Amino acid sequence: MSHIVVIGAGQAGASLTAKLRGLGFEGAITLIGGENAPPYQRPPLSKKYLLGEMERARLFLRPESFYAEQNITLRKGAEVAAILPQDKLLTLATGETLGYDQLALTTGSEPIRLPRAIGGDLDGVFTVRDLHDVDAMAPYFVAGKRVLIVGGGYIGLEAAAVAAKRGLHVVLVEMAERILQRVASPETSAYFRALHAAHGVDIREGTGLLRLTGTGHVSGADLSDGSHLEVDFAVVGVGIRPRAGLAEAAGVTVENGIKVNEFGQTSDPSIWAAGDCASFPHEGGMLRLESVPNAIDMAECVAENIMGAHKPYVPQPWFWSDQYDVKLQIAGLNSGYDRIITRTGDKDGAMSFWYYRGATLLAVDAANDPRAYMVGKRLIDGGKSPDPALIDDPDTDLKSLLR
Repeated sequence: MSHIVVIGAGQAGASLTAKLRGLGFEGAITLIGGENAPPYQRPPLSKKYLLGEMERARLFLRPESFYAEQNITLRKGAEVAAILPQDKLLTLATGETLGYDQLALTTGSEPIRLPRAIGGDLDGVFTVRDLHDVDAMAPYFVAGKRVLIVGGGYIGLEAAAVAAKRGLHVVLVEMAERILQRVASPETSAYFRALHAAHGVDIREGTGLLRLTGTGHVSGADLSDGSHLEVDFAVVGVGIRPRAGLAEAAGVTVENGIKVNEFGQTSDPSIWAAGDCASFPHEGGMLRLESVPNAIDMAECVAENIMGAHKPYVPQPWFWSDQYDVKLQIAGLNSGYDRIITRTGDKDGAMSFWYYRGATLLAVDAANDPRAYMVGKRLIDGGKSPDPALIDDPDTDLKSLLR
């Protein structure tokens, strides 16, 4: 009976192992995770969990008993030191070795941290990636505290929203000329800039962090505009990078993540990859998606292919972000757009931003507008592009575009 080992006990690893059992795989399955917790949801960490609105146990994707019931060996708090593909062996940090017949890498991604030279190693400087990070920073989220948020992407903005709701004094700095510049249109950026300003967040765009200051614990920040801030702590959200070091050291091809073919198979036919860490073929190039839906869908596709399905992975991208009372839902991929159409929704504050390249609909950002999101996602998934003039016409019933 064969043994499938999965390294990485996040959303992708949990989905892959559960899917294998659901497909009737009867061999041994081992799921290895570096944290001392069963697989859990990450999106609520920077939202409801940090706000204290969600208990730790509710983060868990499944009760821990599920893994034993499904005969999945869950190795928590275990670190893989090396993969030895020629021997089909793993070496753990403890020195223990573990054999495999098929290996799946769902190692996810890790936050980019500030260099030590500019104060990145000071106490009170946090990233938002795992339970340990959020548990460590939560005691600082007290009304009246001063926090610096470094980075105006979704992670930084979500942390700023939680801090503002808690009554903290929030300054957010973004080195680029606008927040969300890498991932969204100027119109979407403007919507969220106004939202945060209305909640008292001081957003400084085109402003870099020169250094964090303090003796032992962070107490200040020097900015590129010449100003100095007094702060009680800092949250860094300047991006993430795929965890591909194990694969690269084992001789597996790495290209902006662990490079896989359309079936999720790496350059080693016995090794597969899925989720944030994997770079897969898409529209003539290679694509890596950082999202929960991609982690689930790709992991389940890989499970099917380990079982012999030979099924190409076709992503249907969607994302979301919660800030204050606004739920942003994103369908599609907006790269290459040349036009944005803005629609006002039926509810107060509801808006949607439709990304077009020529006459082709690429993506939709829908803020508190679930109808626009639903219609946009169905159109994009179906490869349909309504005339931009119809989207631009406020009298158009969006649902009519699905007929």
